[in-house]
Amino acid sequence: MFIKPSRKKALANHAPLKHGDHRRPITRREFISQGFMAGAATVCGTSLFSLLAPRTALAAIPQADKEACGILTASTGKVPFICFDLAGGANIAGSNVLVGKQGGQKDFLSTQGYSKQGLPGDMVPNNPAFTDEEMGLAFHADSAFLRGIRATTSAGTRAATNGTVFAARSENDTGNNPHNPMYGINHAGADGQLVSLIGSRSSESGGNSMAPMSMINPKVRPTKVDRPSDATGLVDLGDLTSLLSQDDAVAVMESIARISDDKMSKVSSVADINKLVNCGYIKSADLAARFGNPTSLDPAGDPDVVGAQGVFSVTDFNSEREFQKTASVMKLVIDGNAGAGTITMGGYDYHTGERGTGERRDYLAGRCMGACLEYAAKKGRPLMLYVFSDGSVSSNGRIDDSADGRGKGEWTGDNQQTAASFALVYNPNGRLADVRNQIGYMRADGSVETASSPAANNVNQLVQAVVLNYMALHGEQGQFDAKFPGHGLGNTATKDSVIAFPTPII
Repeated sequence: MFIKPSRKKALANHAPLKHGDHRRPITRREFISQGFMAGAATVCGTSLFSLLAPRTALAAIPQADKEACGILTASTGKVPFICFDLAGGANIAGSNVLVGKQGGQKDFLSTQGYSKQGLPGDMVPNNPAFTDEEMGLAFHADSAFLRGIRATTSAGTRAATNGTVFAARSENDTGNNPHNPMYGINHAGADGQLVSLIGSRSSESGGNSMAPMSMINPKVRPTKVDRPSDATGLVDLGDLTSLLSQDDAVAVMESIARISDDKMSKVSSVADINKLVNCGYIKSADLAARFGNPTSLDPAGDPDVVGAQGVFSVTDFNSEREFQKTASVMKLVIDGNAGAGTITMGGYDYHTGERGTGERRDYLAGRCMGACLEYAAKKGRPLMLYVFSDGSVSSNGRIDDSADGRGKGEWTGDNQQTAASFALVYNPNGRLADVRNQIGYMRADGSVETASSPAANNVNQLVQAVVLNYMALHGEQGQFDAKFPGHGLGNTATKDSVIAFPTPII
């Protein structure tokens, strides 16, 4: 008598993944990717006081002194940039974002190719009912990312969004993939009025995956921020503002700056020390002027983030740490206080022999992605959102017909050949036109064609392609060669082939 084997149950979003074919986690990266630790968020920068940029002018300190001390007097005007680092090897291609053959997203793969990407024959996107282009970029109609994004965005936000998918393989389950583009985004001009970058860990890259060595700038190494209180803790004025009013505190530090300058100017042999000391007081005065009340950085107190009109309800925000982390990062970046950021989410190595675990975690990631897009819409600011993972997964075709499995293929193993990453761009002035929705392509069997683009088989060049697209959003792609000499994207024609956003956003 045949006995049908019992099906594994889907795991809760924060339950750890215990794979028999993986060693026990021993590194921080392995703990995060298998869900034993949360993917923390961090704020990155040089020193805190070296990256201040005032919103209001200091009354007594000359403009020339502020410029000499490197205090930005206005926004850099760059598009805010947030990337999601899904640690462990999440599915992106097919079951979430469609990746087609050489003709683009709707140059469909074979039925067997989609089966490897977790889609059964009755859910393949050849059937228009399973293709969704509401956001310009084509998703599978039952994508968990898409369902999550819809849960936290309005129709108007989605209508002003477009995107591209990169068919690009990367190694499975390793932090050695140099996926993180933040240093390159910073070098392209993104900067914040308080800190330069936001990351996801206290690592060299600021995330789970590494950054390309050629792009690393030690001056903007990450500093950890994991919750709203960490965001407000970025500004520490000691006891000064508790003893004096904000205006009086600013006046005191401005006076100290002038006294310091007068005394130190008499010591001609230590000009650099003079500048360093004087700038410290000037920047502290600016800090007090703009952030005497650091609760302005608190996402929990922003009605556009939490509450009846916010992207998160009070209940959801208080009960889900991923929402608190996402809110802390997105508010700093989109408000202009940080130039770019990474949000690491752990537990995406979900080849557990069933489908429900991956669906639940992808839906949670989608809600966090959507929250960033919706907050940008509420603030009337553009946003570039980039999603990547270290490797990917594949299915053997067996169907998980449980409620959480949704009748899709079970994830049964790591598979770097099915990997992809994607970007979404929100434009408050309306959806970007003339977007190339796919860079590179896949073979009919659902594997990346490694010769399909310079980024398809080289993660360093994938990051370069992302940075090039960021520059193209500003009409600055012509400066790429000068800013990144020795890049691997080839000549002008080859570089143009990996630009998805040829029309500047601003």
